[in-house]
Amino acid sequence: MDKNKKNNTGRNFVVQGSILAIASILVRLIGVVYRVPMTNIIHDSGNGYYSNAYTIYSMMLLLSSYSLPLAVSKLVSVHSAVGKWKNVEKILKSALIFSAISGGIFSLLVGFGAEFFTSTFMKNELASIALRFLAPTILIMGFLGTFRGFFQGLHTMIPTAFSQVIEQVINAIVSVGAAALLFSYGSKVDELKQTTEYKYAWGAAGGTIGTGVGALIALIFFLILFQAYHGVLKKKVRRDRTESTETCWTFFKIIVATAIPVILSTAVYNLIDLVDASLFSYYMQDTKQYNEIWGAYSAKYLLLIHVPVAFASAMASAAVPSISEAYARKDRKTIIVKTKTTLQVVLYIAIPSMVGLMVLADPVIHLLFRNDTSSASLYLMVGSVAVLFFSLATVTNGILQGINKMTVPVKNAAIALGVHIILFYLVTWKMDIGIYGVIVAYVGFGICMSTLNCFAITKYLGYQQNILRLYILPLLSAVVMGIFCFFTYNSLAKLLGGAQSFLSLFICVIASILVSVIVYFICTVLFRSVNEAELRTLPMGRKLVVIAKKLHLLPK
Repeated sequence: MDKNKKNNTGRNFVVQGSILAIASILVRLIGVVYRVPMTNIIHDSGNGYYSNAYTIYSMMLLLSSYSLPLAVSKLVSVHSAVGKWKNVEKILKSALIFSAISGGIFSLLVGFGAEFFTSTFMKNELASIALRFLAPTILIMGFLGTFRGFFQGLHTMIPTAFSQVIEQVINAIVSVGAAALLFSYGSKVDELKQTTEYKYAWGAAGGTIGTGVGALIALIFFLILFQAYHGVLKKKVRRDRTESTETCWTFFKIIVATAIPVILSTAVYNLIDLVDASLFSYYMQDTKQYNEIWGAYSAKYLLLIHVPVAFASAMASAAVPSISEAYARKDRKTIIVKTKTTLQVVLYIAIPSMVGLMVLADPVIHLLFRNDTSSASLYLMVGSVAVLFFSLATVTNGILQGINKMTVPVKNAAIALGVHIILFYLVTWKMDIGIYGVIVAYVGFGICMSTLNCFAITKYLGYQQNILRLYILPLLSAVVMGIFCFFTYNSLAKLLGGAQSFLSLFICVIASILVSVIVYFICTVLFRSVNEAELRTLPMGRKLVVIAKKLHLLPK
């Protein structure tokens, strides 16, 4: 019975992570889709302004409340597991107070200091227009993060997943409409001032409006959901007979103590975007040229790279509460099992994604951005390896936070950032290879961060990764997949006359991806990088096992 319970818990953990992962990837895909018409409206120059504003906003969000879902989910998970529902209620109240204070301060800071931030860090003063539109969103996201963390702590990722999709759909619709409207307004400003850049800056500002509106709708969804759950929570609180000496102030201090290391870790980890944008703006000197190149880099290369990385982020979010519970029980065996499962699932997605983006870089860019004249496809081809290392860095961050080693990712991120800056200087400035130096330094950060985190996991858990089964065999499978993908695409492209039209290009890309998925699955089972028991823990695992046995890849 206990064994079955553990197996069900393990499967539930992967299923919950998969729900959040599917939602996260769907959100990223919606993000890719809506950025296409938005890019057509505001162009790469507008994306440069948008990216600069969003980078500063993201950093302020990280400093204010981005860590709240993780901090709240850890605390709620631990206390609800032992039936301390009075404490759960106090944790929620404390987190909401923290959100109001922190979110309010940073919203005002961004609203009044927008021009200072954009002109100081990026030498891009007009990006302040977009940044001011983002300021109120910081406060909204604080409350939203608290409710997401609360339900994640109760081991249900569905509310978070559903709210993310709602948020992104609204974001997409409003952003495109507002970008078109304000781009038109900016064009009139350009005529009055006899300039050319206000239309791009105002168009970028329109693109940021959807972020706030989407977050507000997602928050309203959670308020309705919590109102429905509130009666259940109150019943559990009344039935709670445990003695509670903790006050809301106690939990407020615990949340601050839990959040600060996560904030530092996440901030340092994400400081790379701000550092890169800032350093590259000083390297380029010419603001107009900088906006065009940076717009292509951020709105095309980074946008696509972060789609598969979102899967790792979702799995990390799902892993933290369950690992925290096991850590609180001092159940080392469960921690190692969950760590192994999480790493395995993430790497089995990240490795083929890396190879797939490398092989299909040019057709994917031209499928999404039909009139693309930038070098974004070359950026993707050169830098797709970032998918593997940033996925690994993201998920290992979550594992270390789950076992209360909060300061370790902070130290590792700081070291990686130092290496990144040195590499950026040597490759970009000394070798003078421009944006490709940024990509090399970006990948270097991921390699350094993921390596240090993996060593830390080995040190604190005594868990030795199986390099052959986790990395080498999946990579070998992905290489075989890549070869099939390359020949499938090129053969179909020749058959369809060069894949010049959108429809023919779409057919070639989708067919290549479907062939790649089949080949990768066959190779991973054939090369024994995954066994039957491991397959069963995956989403739709039982069906995958049946398929593998029908193909005689597994013994019946």
